[in-house]
Amino acid sequence: MQSGQTPCVVIAGRPNVGKSTLFNRLVGRRQAIVSDMPGVTRDYKEGEARLGGRLIRIVDTAGLEEAAPDTVFGRMRASSETAIGQADLILFCIDARAGVTPADRHFAQFLRRQNRPVLLIANKAEGSAAQTEVYESFALGLGTPLAVSAEHGEGLSHLMREIADRLKGDEKDALDEAGAPVRDTDASDASDDEVEAPINTGPLHLAIVGRPNAGKSTLVNALLGAERMITGPEPGLTRDSISVQFRDQKGEVQLVDTAGMRKKARVEEKLERISVSASLEALKMAEVVVLVIDALLGVHEQDLQIARLIEREGRACVIALNKWDAVADRAATMKAVSDRLEISLAQMKGIPVITFSALTGAGINKLMPAVRQVHDIWNCRVSTGELNRWFEGALERHAPPLVDGRRLKLRYMTQAKARPPTFILFGTRAEQVPEAYRRYLVNGLREAFYLPGVPIRLQTRGTKNPYARDGQ
Repeated sequence: MQSGQTPCVVIAGRPNVGKSTLFNRLVGRRQAIVSDMPGVTRDYKEGEARLGGRLIRIVDTAGLEEAAPDTVFGRMRASSETAIGQADLILFCIDARAGVTPADRHFAQFLRRQNRPVLLIANKAEGSAAQTEVYESFALGLGTPLAVSAEHGEGLSHLMREIADRLKGDEKDALDEAGAPVRDTDASDASDDEVEAPINTGPLHLAIVGRPNAGKSTLVNALLGAERMITGPEPGLTRDSISVQFRDQKGEVQLVDTAGMRKKARVEEKLERISVSASLEALKMAEVVVLVIDALLGVHEQDLQIARLIEREGRACVIALNKWDAVADRAATMKAVSDRLEISLAQMKGIPVITFSALTGAGINKLMPAVRQVHDIWNCRVSTGELNRWFEGALERHAPPLVDGRRLKLRYMTQAKARPPTFILFGTRAEQVPEAYRRYLVNGLREAFYLPGVPIRLQTRGTKNPYARDGQ
């Protein structure tokens, strides 16, 4: 481990020994999908835990299996081996109830060749029935096994202490040049003239969503410049939402690759329902969402449903047309996409559309500038003076309609917040403004203040008649 780096603990083992359950226990939240079905975890997943007062990076990996490199399981093993190569400590999990299997022996030999410290974990060791199998695991030659039950929380405190003790030898890496410990400093223990808290200094939160097999994971790999996600022609390879961090020209980006989202009526298996739920949660936590669409198939109704969900959640959006290198008539395809978006996604008029090939990398450099631009628009604020000068002109061009035989008296507007841009309209009976007039004002705001591709919220506040009796 290099100086200043967070120590990395990798959980490895054959499929269905409880690695993801253990991962969730260590990071303290349900971050990885857990199922009785073997092979649920495919891409390795990272989380953080504080053990022994020290921040540690925990990595959950796919089950180790022997398979040809060009198969899904072969790609899963390659991904796991990549994670193992970064480990400062490996937690090798076996199923104490099943005992030591030939696969466990095989992969124990593999781990011994990695020249990295290994801690043997006998999981599912609840009750006395598994104790005999725990003792048999000494034969793996990886030292004394730790008996735990990740599902029931048994033995976890002992495991956490053991992990912290194993990593104590690396604490010298956290020393400065004079040999003194490096102390984390935040605004709470520094004077006002030492630290000035910057505004919005965190990473941009970006989610990649779309239907299965649209090329989301291939896009993530292209952005990272590495084979981080398992990809292939098989639809539905990504099952969990995988978060990774990278840096573009303007700063840090927290990127989340999500599982493909099909029509709700087609989602039958419990595992797929959990995967889609994780994708929706990632969408809700994002600031900008990239909706990846297969350019060869065009804009499908399910793509529009996902886009409407993005709008309802108030997130900025970029449409990413993948596989553009394989499109024969690009002009006709772009016109068809533009027409479909104009008709079916009017509430996000002007949404940016980027064309590229994630497989070849052609045009990929256009994506992050578009993401940054729409993020800036999503964060923008309009001054009250400028807003009301426009509002007066809008009223003159198109006066408010009559409601119940009386004209609405709309007085002024203000922007309540950004992220997304939210405006409040004040006036007598403003809450009765018809939907058509609302659309007129929203479209005017979008055009006048350059707000393409982001949701715009328009709220109303009616003024109370001082002469009206209570209840009338």
